[in-house]
Amino acid sequence: MRFHSRDVVRSVWSDERSRRFGFLRLPFLAQLLLVAVAVTGCSHRKYVPPQPAPIPAAPPETTVPKKPAATTPQPPASSSGYSEEGVASWYGEPFQGHRTSNGEIYDMYLFTAAHRTLPFGAVLRVTNMRNGKQTEVRINDRGPFVANRVIDLSLSAARAIDMVGPGTAQVRLEMISGPNPSVGSFGVQVGAFLVQENAGNLRDRLAANFSPVNVVPYDSPNGVFYRVRVGRARTEQEAGQIADQLRQSGQANTFVVRLDN
Repeated sequence: MRFHSRDVVRSVWSDERSRRFGFLRLPFLAQLLLVAVAVTGCSHRKYVPPQPAPIPAAPPETTVPKKPAATTPQPPASSSGYSEEGVASWYGEPFQGHRTSNGEIYDMYLFTAAHRTLPFGAVLRVTNMRNGKQTEVRINDRGPFVANRVIDLSLSAARAIDMVGPGTAQVRLEMISGPNPSVGSFGVQVGAFLVQENAGNLRDRLAANFSPVNVVPYDSPNGVFYRVRVGRARTEQEAGQIADQLRQSGQANTFVVRLDN
């Protein structure tokens, strides 16, 4: 039997091919297993995805107090504790330019007022109880000499609380500063007359039961009035008791006044 060289070469190549590619003749599942083993063997470590940075813990909550709403600061009421409610009126012309009870010249464009019993120089906060508007006034005059009113305001003060048009208003008075209102001398006014003789007659009648009884002239823009005043008490409360006695004797239109030196 004769062999040629090319047969030998073909046989060698076939053996080499079988050695290199023999796995292709393996079943399909076996091939997959070999591929998986190869891939696993090439991997040196397991892949770990990057982790997000930890979020820092929030600081403990603290309660921050709210700022109060902005308001216009107001001075506190005086330690005297004086407070009064009643009807206010106002006065302008024809009093402008005349002397007030403390000797000043009345200027209706200043924030001043007249009060029957509070000392001169006292500063009051006046509140219109209908609309809540407020103003501050200094006492420099006496009045109002009408039984159902507690204070007479200047024109500017009346404008500040919107009572010029109505003419009167229910108000609350609070003392901010000034002399002690309870110190002084107090009496009771029982009448005011343009005719001096009429004032003298009333004084004589009252003198039989009360003492002292005086006639005090007052030069007003409407003429000279002669005021009849009874008593001299150390406190407003004592003067109020005299006023009660006068009312019981028939003097209905009476009110307590401060007796200024």
